[in-house]
Amino acid sequence: MTPDKQYLLASDFDQTLSFHDSGIILSEILGITGFEQKIAGLSNIHLVQQGGELAYLVLHDPEYRRVRREHLIEAGKRVRLKPNIRLLSQLLEGLEGYKFSFYVISAAPVEVIQSALEGIVPADHIFGTRFRYAESGEIESIEQVPAGYGKVAVLEELTAKLQISHNRVIYVGDGSSDVHVMLHVNRREGLTIAVSENKYITQIAKRTILSDDALSVLIPVLEDVAEWPPSKIRALFESQGFVLQEWEKVRTDSLTISKTSSPQAVNA
Repeated sequence: MTPDKQYLLASDFDQTLSFHDSGIILSEILGITGFEQKIAGLSNIHLVQQGGELAYLVLHDPEYRRVRREHLIEAGKRVRLKPNIRLLSQLLEGLEGYKFSFYVISAAPVEVIQSALEGIVPADHIFGTRFRYAESGEIESIEQVPAGYGKVAVLEELTAKLQISHNRVIYVGDGSSDVHVMLHVNRREGLTIAVSENKYITQIAKRTILSDDALSVLIPVLEDVAEWPPSKIRALFESQGFVLQEWEKVRTDSLTISKTSSPQAVNA
């Protein structure tokens, strides 16, 4: 019997498996306004790694110093997840000839992710920002922030632990904080999947899939890894009670055309 091909599928959390940034939900719980403006300000001055802005605010912003573990857990319970994350994991597990290890790597606080994905993804398969708490319950320092290159470090730890070759790594992400890890996965011949139209990652990711359903990630996996034809993919979805509507493969060239000071002659 041929052994199963081992793959690691790692996914971001905020806006990849969920619809909103967990920082927005946490701000609502605390009654804090202007979260997005604060994040934009930190991003513009490049003070922290892309994706690590919430961790910075929790440590240094007076309003966010009120954050406690219970607030993070409550924020996770309020996160609106994309449908069918559990089914995605189950179908990957049942794919004959393949064994997929599904992990979440995100800069969101680990308490938020574990709370949101409780009963769906095992806690030890979730890597998020880890805080160190004082006896008073106040957050006093950061132990780990999987943002930017931090995601690469976690991915390297997992491939070593699971003994999975780099060309059998699949990474799914949605934003600028995923650029480093996608470039790393691409360089080692893995598969990168963007689930948003963010221009920084769509030009890097090998595949882009746009859908409000987490199950959509299965399509590039089945096409590029298992080499299934569209008819077989449609049949699998139909067997689970789904119909693939408006499945369009679109190639988009994104460019800016500027007028020069003087036209140049064109040789026919």
